[in-house]
Order: sequence, then C-alpha cells, then structure tokens
Amino acid sequence: MRYDVADTSLAPRGKLRIEWADQQMPVLAQIRERFEKQRPLEGQRLAACLHVTTETANLMRTLKAGGAEVALCASNPLSTQDDTAASLVEDYEIPVFAICGEDRDTYYEHLNAALDIKPTITMDDGADLVSTIHAERTDLVEHILGGSEETTTGVIRLRSMAATGELLYPIIAVNDAMTKHLFDNRFGTGQSTIDGIIRATNILLAGKTLVVCGYGMCGRGVAMRARGMGAHVVICEVDELRALEAALEGYEVLPIAEAATRGDIFVTVTGDVSVIRAEHMERMKDAAIMCNAGHFDVEIDLPDLREMAEGVRRVRPSLDEYQMPDGRRLYVLGEGRLVNLAAAEGHPASVMDMSFANQALCAEFIASADTKLKTDVHPVPEQIDRRVAELKLQAMGITIDELTEKQKDYLSSWRQGT
Repeated sequence: MRYDVADTSLAPRGKLRIEWADQQMPVLAQIRERFEKQRPLEGQRLAACLHVTTETANLMRTLKAGGAEVALCASNPLSTQDDTAASLVEDYEIPVFAICGEDRDTYYEHLNAALDIKPTITMDDGADLVSTIHAERTDLVEHILGGSEETTTGVIRLRSMAATGELLYPIIAVNDAMTKHLFDNRFGTGQSTIDGIIRATNILLAGKTLVVCGYGMCGRGVAMRARGMGAHVVICEVDELRALEAALEGYEVLPIAEAATRGDIFVTVTGDVSVIRAEHMERMKDAAIMCNAGHFDVEIDLPDLREMAEGVRRVRPSLDEYQMPDGRRLYVLGEGRLVNLAAAEGHPASVMDMSFANQALCAEFIASADTKLKTDVHPVPEQIDRRVAELKLQAMGITIDELTEKQKDYLSSWRQGT
C-alpha cells in the first residue's frame, strides 16, 4: 500500500483519538453498520481531499466498510493531524497522503497520489481535487461517475465551472444541505474558530471588539459565539440583506475601512480574496489580531502585510507578530489559513457527524445504478438531508410530532380560508 505520512509510530495515539471522535458520531456509526452489511460502494474507487482529522478518519472507515477502495489526501497543508494519518495507515489500512506543514509542491504531489487510484467518485473540501483533474488529469474523467463538495468556497468554484461549461462531471453540493450549512457552518465554525483564537493567543474575549468580515452561515456562527463570550461584535458585509439581518440581530454594521480602526480581533469568513488589505492594516490599532476562517489563505492580504512590515517573528505556536515601521505590532494567526484547523482541532465531532453522514450517503447515491446525474452542480437529495436529521434526532433521544391526516389535508388544500 502506498502512503506518505509524517510518522507511523504516532498511530496508537491517533487510534485513541479516532475512537473518541467515533463516540460523538452516532449517525455515521449507524450508516457504517448498514454499509458493512449491504456494501453499496462495492467496486467503487473513491479519492478524497479533506482535512485529515479524527472525524474524517471515521468517514473513511465508513466508505471502506461500504466496499469502496479509498485514498485520502489533505485539503489544507496545516490541518493534518499526523497521528490520525498514521493510524489510518497502520490500523485501518487506508492510504493517506498528508503531512502537517507540507509545502505547496508536496501538497499537490499528495493530491495526485490520491488521484492515482483512478477514482470513480471524488470527495472534495475546497475543490482542489476537481480543479486538478480538470487542469492536469482530464484522462481520469471517463472513469468518474460524480463527486461531492464540502465547502462554500468549493461550491462557488464549481458553480463557476458549471456556468462557463468547463465542469466535466456532476458534483453534489454537500455544503448546501440543510443538515450541513445550518449546523456545521454555524455551530461548528462558530465554536471551532473561537477555540482556535483562544488556543493561539490565550486572550480574554470579554470586552474586546471583534470584527467579523462576512455574515453568511459561518459568520453568523462566529458572531454568535463571540458575543456569547462577552465581545462587542462588528459585522462587515457587501450584501444588503445580510447586513440588514446583522443589524436587526443587534450587531454593529460598519465598512471594513471604519471597522479597521476599532477592532481588537478580525475574523475573515467570506470565501473571497483580499478582504483585509494594506489600507485597512495601516489603520489598525497596535496589537490588533487577524485570522481567517474561510477555506483559502487569501482573505487577509499577507503579501501586503509582509511588504509593509519591518520584521516578523513567531511569538507563540500559530501566532506571528509583524513589526510595523511606526512601532505598531499586528498579529496573524495560523499563517492566515483556517484558524480552527491551523490553531485548533477543527469542528466538534458531533457536528461533523451530520456533514460526513451526508458525504457517505451522497457517495452511495452517486454509486447507485439508478442515479443518472447530468454534468452540473446538484443539491443533496432532500430524502438524504431529512434522513440525516432524523438519525441525528434519534441519536440525541429527541422525538417530534407528526402531522395528523386533517392537518395534511389542510396544508394540501386551497379551499379552506377565512
């Protein structure tokens, strides 16, 4: 078995952590139990480009239990948990190509190594796997039935490809499932981003002004959790409806140029490029902290910052201090990459349980002989989304009401009015 991980001797520690995460992922465990019996992925080859974490490890176990040949590479150079990668190789015989801190060349070597299995299904977190296939390895397309995408950023890239006619095979936008973006994006990103900030800095959030750039589901989660810890939260937006919603939620809404003078902590979570630029950094107060919770490290303009600074030093793990010519110090967490994974452990396993349940069931859907998807970006089938919610409620011991026949008739009729 080919693989490339940092140190296989880390496997025992990784296995314990994978098992702990598994306890928090009952929905995926139920799917894995069914997959072991039914083997719905038999004969499929699945290449996955995901964050190599304990939660992902349990997804890989589930896909393998379903009969798939799997290969895993990292979707971010800093997010790999080396002990998890080692355990997947040693304990579960799953080929992994990921090393925490790998350079860009190694990152793409690993991505291509995962593609060498000639996948019939792809699974992406940021669309790097899909874009590499389209840019360099189009010979693989003839084997591919379809793929899935986990992130907002990746779905944006894929919809752009579909709109220009460049997308070569169908993709399911797992990110847009209700059981993904309402929970993973909001509750997962909200908690794990704050976790990353605190681990990297050990600062007190209470009393600080925290600026959130972007008020999508992820931004909502960060703002909610920061306010809950006593921060004064400012929202920066370009979308009128989201800005209005933030204002009616009680947040202060400002342009980034104005917020730059006010913020103690800045969190970008937009999926766009150059959100915080030189003109904003020039206005920031001494000791301002910047971090990113979007998928790629392009939201904070680090080339601008490096050009402006007289020097840089690492003062804590995941915390870099840039010395400015006027004596100010500006701080960047996790090299501008996903702070929740660069400086912490990513989302809690219990919320990834739903996201990865969607991934597993979408892989089963793609592999089904009955599935005929045209080349486009597709929503998660509603029956999968609702099944994941149903299983999660069961796992939490929660029961809900059902409509009576009278209520169903009322909702389906237009004849009963005032």
